[in-house]
Amino acid sequence: MENKINLNPPGEKIMNPYLAGFLLGLTLLASFVILGVGLGASNAVARAAACAQSCIFTAHVASSEYFGKWGSNPLYYYLVFMFVGTLTGGAISAIVSGRVNFTLEKGRSFSSGGRIAASLAGGVVAGFASRLASGCTSGQALTGSAMLLSGSLAFLVAVFVGGYSFAYFVRRQWND
Repeated sequence: MENKINLNPPGEKIMNPYLAGFLLGLTLLASFVILGVGLGASNAVARAAACAQSCIFTAHVASSEYFGKWGSNPLYYYLVFMFVGTLTGGAISAIVSGRVNFTLEKGRSFSSGGRIAASLAGGVVAGFASRLASGCTSGQALTGSAMLLSGSLAFLVAVFVGGYSFAYFVRRQWND
């Protein structure tokens, strides 16, 4: 696997981030108008896990306090359809624009195994935390801040402060 340091090489066509943000805002607005609720992603993954688990342990999942409330078909939920649509739309966009390139992005001094392990560990921690908090960062940041919830706005400030603070300690792994 190769190192890919420059995420947007000159001449590569990508969507204007301001336009993308505007379109995301319209999508959130449409979700509120059509469905009466906002957006998020972690619930779809949790529902997929409940569906997979119910194939083997049907009675256990049905009696579970957490999964049982979703009924016999946990995949029949708007966020599952949104999640599938997001993945499908992203894949189609990448294929059509010729941006499909399988690489492992990391700094030269960071091993491939270390990068994969750190990514998996971070994903597991983020997934666990999102279910513990009853929502993911996209739901909290997008939906909560659109509703001007003080906790969501404080969350956004904390994410940016924490991200920039932590980046100071790991930047050498990307700029070597």
